[in-house]
Formats: sequence, C-alpha cells, structure tokens
Amino acid sequence: MLTSENVNVIKFWLHLGKAEQKRKLKELKADPRTRWRVSKNTWKFFDMYDDFRRVSEEAVEQTNTGYAPWTIVEATDWRYRNLTVVSTLLQRIHDAQNEADQRAKRRERPRPHLAEPKDVNIIRQLDLKKKIAKETYDKKLAKLQGDLGKLSRKLQQSDKSLVLVFEGADAAGKGGAIRRITSAVDARLYKVNAVAAPTDEEAARPYLWRFWRQVPHRGHIAIFDRSWYGRVLVERVEGFSPPSDWKRAYSEINEFEAELTEFGAIVLKFWLATSAQEQLRRFKDRQTTPYKQYKITEEDWRNRKKWNAYEAAACDMIERTSTDQAPWTLVAANDKRWARIPVLDTVVGRLKKYFKLDKD
Repeated sequence: MLTSENVNVIKFWLHLGKAEQKRKLKELKADPRTRWRVSKNTWKFFDMYDDFRRVSEEAVEQTNTGYAPWTIVEATDWRYRNLTVVSTLLQRIHDAQNEADQRAKRRERPRPHLAEPKDVNIIRQLDLKKKIAKETYDKKLAKLQGDLGKLSRKLQQSDKSLVLVFEGADAAGKGGAIRRITSAVDARLYKVNAVAAPTDEEAARPYLWRFWRQVPHRGHIAIFDRSWYGRVLVERVEGFSPPSDWKRAYSEINEFEAELTEFGAIVLKFWLATSAQEQLRRFKDRQTTPYKQYKITEEDWRNRKKWNAYEAAACDMIERTSTDQAPWTLVAANDKRWARIPVLDTVVGRLKKYFKLDKD
C-alpha cells in the first residue's frame, strides 16, 4: 500500500556473526563510556542468538518483496557497513525518482466514473416503505439505549473496542442515528469523527493514515460519520482519484478492517438508504427551515444529479467489502425512526454476542 502511494520503502538488515557480536559486547562492556549499553538482558539475548537468527531468517524471507526488498549488509567492518548502506540508499532514491518520472508520464488522469446501477441490486431490494409508530419507537428506543449504556460500560472494562461506520446518501439520517447512540453512552467513552475532504497534511500522506489516527483505544468507541469508504464513493464518482487508486482501495480497506478486528475491534458498518424522492423532500425541508439551512449546500445539489452513479458505486462497495469480520448492515431509512431501531439493535446484538449475553 505504501509503495502504491509513492512511498519509497528501503529496508536494511545488518548482519553480525555470533563470535563478532560477543567480541563487540565485551568491548562495549570494558569501556566506561559505553558499558551502560550492555545489560543482563543483552547477554540473555546473546545466549538466544541461534534462535533469533532462525526467526530473523524466516522474517526476512517472508517479507522480501519486489516492491520493498531487503538489503542484507555484512556489519562486521563498520566502514564497509556504512558505505554499503549509504551507496544503496542513494541508488534506491535515484531509481525511485526515475520510476516516478516514468510513472508520471503514463499515469492515468482522474476522471468521473459514472456507472449505471443494475435494475436489481442489493440496495433496491430494501423495502423503503417500512415505518414504525411513534409509541412503539419510543418504547424500543428506550430499551435499546438502556442496553447500550450497560454494554458500553462492560466494553470499557474489556480488551475490545468498537468501530461504527455510517455511510449513505446525503440527508439519509446518519447524524440522527449517531445521536441516538451517543446519547446512551458515557461521553468519555466515544468519539465521533465527521469525515470531510482531507487537509493538506492528510493529503500528503498515504490515504489510510488519517483514519489510523482515529482508531479507538481498547474499551472505547469510534464513530465515523462517513469514512475511508470515500475513496470508492466520492473519489470514484467525482473523479478525485484515478481508477487504479480507487480499484486498489477495496483490498486495502478489507486488510485495514481485518487488522482492526485482529487487534480486538468490533467493526460494524451501516449503509442508510433512502429514495431519491425522499432525499429531495429532505433537501427542500432543509432549505426552508432556518435552523437546518447550514446542512444544505450547492455541493449536495450537484451530488444529487449523480444519484445513479453513487448507487452503482455503493453496490460495488458493499459487494466487495462486506466481510465476516466487518459486515455491512443495510438499513431502509425513508422513515428516520424506523432506521434508528435496526442500527441500535445491530450494535446491541453484536455486543451481547461478544459478552455471551442472551439477546432477548
């Protein structure tokens, strides 16, 4: 992923034989200025030299790739070691610059990807007519929020974290669903990350860097109001990324989420779906309601004209990134109250499953 985003990864393995390492350790120990560098653990590790060497050989072999190869340097003679490292470094930088120049000549120009969705797809199969009576909604909401409050305290005492991702069309109700979650949880345990266009600092680094920084501590919750999926949605449809970048992102995102779950995060992703007609009604409501007007921009109206392209991109995204460890939950969101209940129910159900509690 780093090399695909034009980072030159240069790796050196400095090898020292067992006899030479022992000689150097004794030399360091004998000098009052350097004896602090040799501790009991140093000699303990030296006694395990053969084991370290076997493990190191396997590590080098398994991670030696064409895009990020290891350079193994004999480190007995410091002059040879230093010259080899510096000359290799200079050569790799020179080669990388030549490769970058060639890549710039043949690089694809970003262009909008305005695909049409299939007539029958996973989003259109949702029943957007579903509604819930206010009395029933209030009762279920109170029960689920009570459960979530208790479970979030259990989560705090565990070695797990919770990552919630919300995606969907503009005005689909993501913010409202998020507020029903946060109002049930201790404010010290969660952080809501509202994702917008990357800053200059973020744009200068590999794509996922800014999201790694928001990964929650164990026992905490990170909520993403839009997320890393912008690469395969907005950047794809609007032409902010070349096809090679957003097509590669599917596998990068799956690997990113797999690493999160392996670390101990519970990852839940929600796509809130509305009809184009319902979105239009909500847009007009935002325009005419003074305290909602900040929510509607010219960009929202421009994006609406590409409704089909965004739907096609979302269907591809769901198909390629819904995994066992980080599944997508699709929610019919024409009725905002209806949408909030399955979101909360999914979060509560997943936490109960982890804590081995009866869902009912």
